[in-house]
Amino acid sequence: MRIRLNIKYLCAFIAVFIIEAIIAVFIHDNFIRPYLGDVLIVVLIYCFIKTFVRNEIKLLPLYIFVFAALVEVGQYYNLAKLLGLSDYAIARVIIGSTFDIMDIVCYLIGCVGLFLFEGIMRKVLAEGHS
Repeated sequence: MRIRLNIKYLCAFIAVFIIEAIIAVFIHDNFIRPYLGDVLIVVLIYCFIKTFVRNEIKLLPLYIFVFAALVEVGQYYNLAKLLGLSDYAIARVIIGSTFDIMDIVCYLIGCVGLFLFEGIMRKVLAEGHS
């Protein structure tokens, strides 16, 4: 079995990853880092999945939202500490350490944007095949 990467989504993943890294390292404000960064993280996950999965997953943005919200709820219950990972910086970055309901709102905004993007892409592709 050969893995066929979707180069467009791979490039989008790399671009969003670089933007997220720039936000994390260089931006320490009250809007871009806490809100735009959280909107973009669901886009990053979406692009990563679409890089490898060629088949359409109609509810992919919903699945990503549920995953992101569960990670946030895990932060509420201090999941990193419960798993014995609080001493590992990478685990604290991935799992997070501080619950914020606004993060879930940002994930929702990002996933609604992904649903809209998918709807537009389906329409464009349908018009291209007619």
